[in-house]
Amino acid sequence: MIPYGTQSITEEDISAVVETLRSSYLTQGPKVTQFETALAEYCGAKYAACTNSATSALHISCLALGLTQGDWLWTSPNSFVASANCGLYCGAKVDFVDIEPTHLNICPDKLEQKLIAAERNGCLPKVIVVVHFAGQPCEMKTIAKLAKQYNFKVIEDASHAIGSSYNNNKTGNGHYSDITVFSFHPVKIITSAEGGCALTNCSKIDNKLKSLRSHGITRDLDLMKSDPEGNWVYEQQELGFNYRMTDLQAALGLSQLSRLDDYITQRHHLANVYDERLKELPVKLPARSTDSYSALHLYPIQLDLDSISLSRAQVFNVLREHDVGVNVHYIPIHLQPFYKKLGFTAGDFPNAEKYYSRALTIPLHPKLQQSDIDYIIYTLKRSLT
Repeated sequence: MIPYGTQSITEEDISAVVETLRSSYLTQGPKVTQFETALAEYCGAKYAACTNSATSALHISCLALGLTQGDWLWTSPNSFVASANCGLYCGAKVDFVDIEPTHLNICPDKLEQKLIAAERNGCLPKVIVVVHFAGQPCEMKTIAKLAKQYNFKVIEDASHAIGSSYNNNKTGNGHYSDITVFSFHPVKIITSAEGGCALTNCSKIDNKLKSLRSHGITRDLDLMKSDPEGNWVYEQQELGFNYRMTDLQAALGLSQLSRLDDYITQRHHLANVYDERLKELPVKLPARSTDSYSALHLYPIQLDLDSISLSRAQVFNVLREHDVGVNVHYIPIHLQPFYKKLGFTAGDFPNAEKYYSRALTIPLHPKLQQSDIDYIIYTLKRSLT
């Protein structure tokens, strides 16, 4: 089976992890700090706080921005459920903003219309989680302008988008948001096995993130509420979590980071091949914006179901039966049974639903060989014509 996405592990990665295994620290050691420093420098941000997953990073990012019971969090319906669940973890209410049909990200026009109505009804969001779907950055200038006008905080869910750029600045630099979250799951651009990170330019937010990821505990004498009896003393000052990244994960992530740009260059090469060789097929190819540089985490096509004899499910099954590991990204969050219980229903966000009904993700990752690409294209053509 040719997977739609997979990790690429080198001998250098293995050596980095083994070196850490032989060191004094498997967790809470120097590698996490080194990885955080390297990530912040790469993105042009001041601070980075690594966690055990992007979901954890989203959760504590919401808490660090003060999201609480009774507040509203808005996000894209075209994402994995974590982009919305992070609001519910905080006791907040969740709503969605429909996507624009070209790049499949939150539509700035629909966002503005929804904000106007929310202001009139007294229910403006406290936090908006924008999702850089498939590695394509959202229209962050417009979103940042609306954030200032309507006084909400912005989290960039860049789980797909490390290494991407917007207006010639790396995603994660914080020019247009309060926090940016990355994922290092094995199918993402680079991996730390499991892991995530929250980047910010605000020291207060960074301190909060680092407290929340480690039980709300401090050992910093300057932050203690009372004079410690000895150097064993620690204080829990708030309710936090065990969301820490291990040094083993950080060692792998740090090694992978050195090849990030090469990985994305290869993804663009492969995507260009797809663009050229699939353009005559009855499919809509993924668009790339001229004012940004996509990380190309995914290559989601949309089937022209009026021009082919098979359904999307049948095409999916044919490809899987022939060892092409296609997938679908994503079932709109509001159509999940849990969210339907919250009152959402089919028809609420038609652009996301229309995209989903035709979507099919075909394999795209640096380990693909030319023979894999040839086979994928040949098999896809056979299933559609």
